[in-house]
Amino acid sequence: MELFSRSWSALRTAVADLPDEDFGRPSGCTGWLVRDLVCHLVIDAQDVLITLATPATTEPTRDAVTYWSVSAAPPTGEDPLDALTVRLAAAYQETWLLKFHLDDIGSAAGRAAQLADPALRVSTQDEVLTAGDYLGAYVLEWTLHHLDLTAHLPDAPPPPAEGLARSREMLETIARAAFPASFSDKDALLIGTGRRAPTDAESEALGELAAKLPLVLG
Repeated sequence: MELFSRSWSALRTAVADLPDEDFGRPSGCTGWLVRDLVCHLVIDAQDVLITLATPATTEPTRDAVTYWSVSAAPPTGEDPLDALTVRLAAAYQETWLLKFHLDDIGSAAGRAAQLADPALRVSTQDEVLTAGDYLGAYVLEWTLHHLDLTAHLPDAPPPPAEGLARSREMLETIARAAFPASFSDKDALLIGTGRRAPTDAESEALGELAAKLPLVLG
């Protein structure tokens, strides 16, 4: 849960420090500009607040890793919800409004996470998790979206190293295979989730794991 807070704080700080012109640049998410990704983070923060306020009484059905479903089809940016995010982002018009909304609701989500009992059972998407596992799953969400945010912004700060390492561990558990030791955590995440294609040398190093990639998480 501490890693959730550090990863989320780093991502929100990176957004807050972006100059206005960077919000119109491409992000690492297919079909989304940086402003669209930031709008998605607002929705993510809302989801965290809703889930932590939705207690469950039944046994957990998922944990931090099995929370994620895996698809073989990369996103195209044409999904209706993705398109809605683009329209919502455009409706802000002024960049400072989008920054303010993320800071406002994002701070609330961060405080709710710090106050949550890790053993509390919560419900989301018709599944039950402990709050600790739910927030642990979001370390991967924040880390990947931090990489998306900075994909075309070389001067923006990267995700925390510990978040990258933990996210790699989670992705390897999902893949049921380890990425080559020669891969940095960042490269393992980018290649593993299809955010960039491996080079010929990287494909050779991946061996049989290459056939399982990309792991499209949802």
